Amino acid sequence: MEKLLVLYSSRNGQTHKIIEAMRSEFGDYEVELVDLHTNPRKNLSKYDKVLIGASIRYGRFHDSLYTFIHHHSEQLAVADSAFFCVCLTARKPEKAVPGNNAYIKKFLSRSSWRPRTIGVFAGALKYSEYNWWQTRIIQLIMKITGGSTDTSQDLEFTDWDKVSEFAKKVAARS
Repeated sequence: MEKLLVLYSSRNGQTHKIIEAMRSEFGDYEVELVDLHTNPRKNLSKYDKVLIGASIRYGRFHDSLYTFIHHHSEQLAVADSAFFCVCLTARKPEKAVPGNNAYIKKFLSRSSWRPRTIGVFAGALKYSEYNWWQTRIIQLIMKITGGSTDTSQDLEFTDWDKVSEFAKKVAARS
């Protein structure tokens, strides 16, 4: 059975939820799931494919994403690899395309890694899980970007069909 290494950086769980939804498309693979926040070291040559998913928080990826890429740059350069970003800006259709997404562009300008497949998905707005300070910052960001500032409800913007299609693309034989 072929092996798929799936690494993720998730702050409020939406990136992890997206990966769990993708798993149904990875039926022919033995999947190893690893949290990037644990600063893992892996021999990527032991895997047939590598998938990394990371969320944006306050306009930034978690530092663990770049640390992993830096430590594994040579292996990632030759790996059959994919990357996806989870961000609230992707709730707008024009920002849900990798070529139009500012966070993907920023990632590619900062990283030496060039994944073969790139995706971007809208995340979730989980006001119920934020502390007072986080709520105010996110409300300000949402006000500036035309999103919901109503703290009485959580909103999920993820397009699950798009997630499934991306997962099928990642799982496809090269």
